[in-house]
Amino acid sequence: MPYISLEAHLPGVTGLLEYRQDTAAPLREVTQILLRGPSTLSEAERELIATIVSHRNECVYCSTSHTAAANAFLGEEETAALMKKDIATAPVTDKMKALLTIASQVQQSGKAVTPAAIDAAKAAGATELELHDTVMIAALFSFYNRYVDGLATIAPTDPEYYNSMAQRLKEKGYYRPQQGYDHLKGKG
Repeated sequence: MPYISLEAHLPGVTGLLEYRQDTAAPLREVTQILLRGPSTLSEAERELIATIVSHRNECVYCSTSHTAAANAFLGEEETAALMKKDIATAPVTDKMKALLTIASQVQQSGKAVTPAAIDAAKAAGATELELHDTVMIAALFSFYNRYVDGLATIAPTDPEYYNSMAQRLKEKGYYRPQQGYDHLKGKG
């Protein structure tokens, strides 16, 4: 049960963003820019960064949400599952392995990022903008994970919830739907 009064039909971060729409607007904007804006990293790769951070932070809602989003962009479920088990053997590029390693270091602490990890990413072809955005996505999702879990929001157990949300995120991004979320009432 959440620690504050949230709309029952809005689990996880969605309920929190609706609770405080004034602070939600800039959060949604930065998330949209980082995960859906122009980038040399694909949307799937950026979702994988959000996934590894959320997975390592043990945030069930965010990890499940972003795994589903990565899967939706990839069109398969194997890559995210294997990445969560072992970045080094995941079926992603060497550059992506290096960036996921950096994201994992950020998840621990910003000071955990090592010069060796940065050098490895650069050697694998990562640009400075990709390094910047990886660190920023990792920091942002560490924030989201703590926000969601710190207020004990609900994480649905039905995989269909996450698959539907992943499709919405793929098609419409991270902005608040113009009609809001009342259409979800009663879809428990």
